Amino acid sequence: MFAKQSERKNMLIYNTTYQVEEGQEDNFLIWIKEFYLPEVEKAGALHTPRIVRVLSHREEGSTCYSLQFEVENSGVLHRWHLEQGTKLNEELVKIFQDKVVGFPTLMEVIE
Repeated sequence: MFAKQSERKNMLIYNTTYQVEEGQEDNFLIWIKEFYLPEVEKAGALHTPRIVRVLSHREEGSTCYSLQFEVENSGVLHRWHLEQGTKLNEELVKIFQDKVVGFPTLMEVIE
């Protein structure tokens, strides 16, 4: 039987969907795995990263990836964004310019 909403701590998922221009997929995944994830891990605010390829809603000439993290609450996420997230996004834009675009979403796990 499922625990009542009030009896368990709600987990939040911070998701960013990246639209990656064709030909940039390998470079993007290398950058995420070798630079972005290690930097995020240093802060310790976001946990349990998962990278997935989005199979639906494909646009010709690009591939979409979803990068998901678990985060304790929106306050922790906000602090992370101010202290680290903005800098990492600036680095992404510096390297990939308009060839990679990210769309963040904050979600709550309910079951």
